[in-house]
Amino acid sequence: MPQEQPDNEQLHFWSFIDHALSRTTRELPDVDPLAMRLVLSLHRAANMLVYDLESTVHRPRGWSWPGFRVLFVVWLTGPVEAKKVAELSGMSRAAVSALVATLERDGLLTKERAPHDRRAVHLGLTDQGRDAITAAFREHNAREKEWAGSLSADEQATLVALLEKLTAHSVHFDARHRA
Repeated sequence: MPQEQPDNEQLHFWSFIDHALSRTTRELPDVDPLAMRLVLSLHRAANMLVYDLESTVHRPRGWSWPGFRVLFVVWLTGPVEAKKVAELSGMSRAAVSALVATLERDGLLTKERAPHDRRAVHLGLTDQGRDAITAAFREHNAREKEWAGSLSADEQATLVALLEKLTAHSVHFDARHRA
């Protein structure tokens, strides 16, 4: 007997997780539904959070989420090689290079050849860039506080500890990530 198809119009961003779990465990009984729910929920929550921060804080400034990440890393590290910005932001060198061109054109970043290696590029913030990232981060952090506000301080600390444990465990199975 064929399985009844759901009314796709009734599915939404979060209910799709329940649908995915129901369907996969029916078709693949050896699937770990709890691990699947954890990863799907984590991914969807992260996507929602990033979209919200980008659309409410960064897009109004003319920045993308990756553009903010580049400025944030340069702000916190000081003059830094572009390849280190790529590593610390979790982005590819090519993506950082493309963003640097835009951020430099907008007067937010400076780009200079590194004295120790003429192939390497050092990035720094302009005064305008420093003012822009600090103002943006104040608003960004206020939004982060709103997101975190549904959890008590103890719950926030527990969630942070669990996420750190989850990511630390990834070395045990050779998880891939940008380095």
